[in-house]
Amino acid sequence: MDRIRIRQERREDYDEVYQLIQEAFRTAEHADGNEQDLVAALRKGRAFIPELSLVAEVEGQLAGHILFTRAKVGEREVLALAPLSVRPAYQRQGVGTELIREGHRIARELGWAYVIVLGSETYYPRLGYRPAEQLGVTVPEGMPPENFMAVCLQEKAVSLSGEVTYAEEFGL
Repeated sequence: MDRIRIRQERREDYDEVYQLIQEAFRTAEHADGNEQDLVAALRKGRAFIPELSLVAEVEGQLAGHILFTRAKVGEREVLALAPLSVRPAYQRQGVGTELIREGHRIARELGWAYVIVLGSETYYPRLGYRPAEQLGVTVPEGMPPENFMAVCLQEKAVSLSGEVTYAEEFGL
């Protein structure tokens, strides 16, 4: 969809992004209702990477948001994609896909090799994600292995091995 514009989130977007995330997760199948508060907390933490907090605009309106933050697998730093939010009126129109693709492009340019995500086993594989176990990641206890996925962004990436450590704001 060529009418989607992806850009870095700005401070003046924060209130609208907060509302957008609330709207996006209000009817989500898997949500705890605190996703917008998680984003607000992550922005203040050490895991935050401003260049990887992105918004999607459609005809000047904020339609979606994505956040990638620092995490670890064993001793190696990786990115965690969480959350991906698209306003209900813009869902199923390619907004989420464009946010992920642009996030991957920027992450690759910044030198990141891997992204992990807990998400839909039917959605994320279309964007290169596969079960994280296949990439050497130990699935955190209580997370369904089919929903815990990873993608490698760099051809010559060193392989992963170990357990995931999320930013403390995740409370995991």
